[in-house]
Parts: sequence; C-alpha cells; structure tokens
Amino acid sequence: MRLWRLTRADETGLDGAGTSRHGGRYSPRGAPVVNFASEAGLAVLIALRYEPDPAVDYVLGWTEVDATPERIPADGDDAIRAWVSGWLEERRSLLAAVRSQVLPEADVVLLNPLHPEADHVAPLVTRPFSFAECLHTPPMLARYSGA
Repeated sequence: MRLWRLTRADETGLDGAGTSRHGGRYSPRGAPVVNFASEAGLAVLIALRYEPDPAVDYVLGWTEVDATPERIPADGDDAIRAWVSGWLEERRSLLAAVRSQVLPEADVVLLNPLHPEADHVAPLVTRPFSFAECLHTPPMLARYSGA
C-alpha cells in the first residue's frame, strides 16, 4: 500500500523521533510513531490544519509498504489513544489505521518503527512542496466569481 507524508525536508526519517518527542493525536509522548495518510491530499490537509510556516522547506513523500493495517476502532479520541498505546507496546503489527477526522473517506495510518518489519520499509520518495504555490489565487477566480 502506498502511504503519504507531508513533512519538513530535514525530517524525512521514518524513525518516529518527532512524535516520540512531542506525542501525537493518538500516541503518547515518548512512543515513536510515524503518521501517514492513505491519500496525498489528506497529508496536505492535515498539515494545513496546523498553520504551516511558509518559510519552511516541506516535502511531500510516499513509500510503499507490503502490509495490511489493523483497523483501530473509532470510539472517540480517548479510546483510540488507549488502543494505540496497547498496539505500540505489544508491537503486534507494523501498521494501524483509523478513519481521518479531516477527510472521513481516507485513513490516518500509523507505522510502529519498533516493529520488526519496520526495517524493511523503504525511505520516502519525496518532492518539494510549497503551500504558497498550491494555495495561490487561481487565475480563473475572477472570471468564475463574476468579478
């Protein structure tokens, strides 16, 4: 399965160091996790929610993972966090997925970098990404808005 990630250009490692330092929406501080999106657009939307810094060099990246994620029961954030904590401690599978709150048609996919199969996950293939370039005023806006 192809997994997507929008990240700073200097943070493309799949070691979960950032999430370990700061915690994640569904993972506790101190636990390494790599957060992915099932769709490229979802990766961008999630990053956009956190008011990205336009001066930062971002990259949009993807990797292929030959694994099927466990489905995380979507019973509210507290229950999801408890489930993810147990999943991480047990290292029972490489991937776990939960329906995105931003785009319910897609998934947030968590990768456990401490799982034995994590060493086989290929590094991200990346390209530069600029919020300014993708969110500029469309040239046809005035025509379609009647201005």
